[in-house]
Amino acid sequence: MNKEQLMELALEAMTHSYSPYSGIKVGAALLCSDGTVYGGCNIENVGFTPTVCAERTAFFKAIYDGHRDFKAIAVCGGKNGVPSGQFPPCGVCRQVMREFCKDDFQIILQNAEGGCDVFTLKDLLPVSFRPENY
Repeated sequence: MNKEQLMELALEAMTHSYSPYSGIKVGAALLCSDGTVYGGCNIENVGFTPTVCAERTAFFKAIYDGHRDFKAIAVCGGKNGVPSGQFPPCGVCRQVMREFCKDDFQIILQNAEGGCDVFTLKDLLPVSFRPENY
């Protein structure tokens, strides 16, 4: 699966967002090493703290199903479901990625022109607390 196909799945996942407070819808598509793809969307809560990001939704669904080896995730977002620029993973999502992914795990972000920019986990989280540090 190429980055554009994965981004299309992230765009579809964005339509499932529950975001009545911010109006910002985010979608993610997580590619497992065996080719399985898990979608995720952000799910807001009036208390804000219980809100969960699209990336973590996708990861937790995959982990529940027994997957532990991941290749890439595509992420897109925008106000009222209209994609607009990059929506990079928050710090909590990056730490979840670090728990399960290697430095070369790809994070594909939609850019303002509708194309895709590709980063590695090491690019976005260069110095991190890893399971092997424990």
